[in-house]
Amino acid sequence: MTESNNKWEYAPSLESTSHIQLKERYDLFIDGKWVKPSDNRYFSSINPATEEKIAEIAWASDADVDLAVKAARKAYTEVWSVMKPSERAKYIFRIARLMQEKARELAVIETLDGGKPIRESRDIDIPLACNHFFYYAGWADKLQDAFPQRNIQSLGVAGQIIPWNFPLLMAAWKIAPALAAGNTVVLKPAESTSLTALKLAEIIEASGLPAGVVNIVTGHGDTGAAIVNHPDIDKIAFTGSTSVGKLIQKAVAGTAKKVSLELGGKSANIVLEDAPIDQAVEGIVNGIFFNQGHVCCAGSRLYVQESIADEVVRKLKQRMESLYLGNPLDKNTDIGAINSKEQLQTIEKYVEIGKKEGADMYQVTCELPAKGFYCRPTIFTNVAQSSVIAQEEIFGPVLTVQTFRTIDEVIQKANNSPYGLAAGVWTDKGSRIFNLTSKLRAGVVWANTYNKFDPASPFGGYKESGFGREGGLHGLEAYLK
Repeated sequence: MTESNNKWEYAPSLESTSHIQLKERYDLFIDGKWVKPSDNRYFSSINPATEEKIAEIAWASDADVDLAVKAARKAYTEVWSVMKPSERAKYIFRIARLMQEKARELAVIETLDGGKPIRESRDIDIPLACNHFFYYAGWADKLQDAFPQRNIQSLGVAGQIIPWNFPLLMAAWKIAPALAAGNTVVLKPAESTSLTALKLAEIIEASGLPAGVVNIVTGHGDTGAAIVNHPDIDKIAFTGSTSVGKLIQKAVAGTAKKVSLELGGKSANIVLEDAPIDQAVEGIVNGIFFNQGHVCCAGSRLYVQESIADEVVRKLKQRMESLYLGNPLDKNTDIGAINSKEQLQTIEKYVEIGKKEGADMYQVTCELPAKGFYCRPTIFTNVAQSSVIAQEEIFGPVLTVQTFRTIDEVIQKANNSPYGLAAGVWTDKGSRIFNLTSKLRAGVVWANTYNKFDPASPFGGYKESGFGREGGLHGLEAYLK
């Protein structure tokens, strides 16, 4: 390898796709069977790195959703709710083991369908999805121990709608606790990333899970709306945009449906003057660039104490120049493709807004592939607190940088946001960490790290970032009454 422009040039190291099995067309998974959509409508799933069609996906109508809900209700009443909890645990554990066996295939499909680097799919998304099933399998027969001296019961049928940024992981976050608590499920994946959810349906089929316990219906927004509005759904669990979350709240108002919403974010990443700067820079890059900013909890607002701001920004730019942008299947790639053309256009719109507002923009100098949806990692400095790019969620590899002098000032700035999903604090002193974490209005606060998840740890937000928690016992409680 050779070194040029501060970057080592590596030989390509492409992950093979020869071992994956994908159908040309996928139907709906309802009542343990693959069912054609009643309207015979299908849509294409596109590889964002190449703009090529991967497969055709069924588009479920209201009638298809009704069929799925009826199957889930029948399975709940006749099978799942009356089954011994220890038997339910065995099924959930079996799904986790089958996912592990197919981990390599699932990682490649996740990268093909969503555009994220294979390293992220392979090392984070798929193992964590498996771990959620393992974790909740362990709780399935211990619910009374988890919530002592309380009369607990399952809810019934859970309608679940998940986003495109962590397709399989979000499915695991939703399905595993619902099953462990004794509920049945109707799940709708995002239209642009349905493939790993459909592969999960194949795994569920192979596990021998009773028919109707998990139903997976694919489609666009109208399919999700049919789930939300169905009168026989007992619980809605949604992860996605704040605007859609507000529509769901209006739709279920006046009904008995339980709701949990994990919505948008504009998370603050705070670097104090005594922080380990090199470690913090790596954490900043991990928090916003390695995932293309496609994380609701991405550390997209960086606050740096004034005395070290120049050094942090200089080192951050230097680190950004060493990032590899390109084919997501290449194991050298740090920055993959943006999930869709529409999302890329949204990011580009915000970049233009940032320039018009007078902020100083810095983008890495790498070449973009000729085909596919790619965006250079971007930082804006000299950003005003009231700036659009500092207040609104961009959902891309775009970072705003502001400075502060005192702890009180940065707490005020960090909390001055309609969102409250996550935050990060970088400092050498434990007392400062505890002081900040007690005052930041964020559901999750990481200390001297960023974007670390564990099945036993709850996740969720405040304000317009939603309500309710997923993960841990909190995530289990959301599926019980």
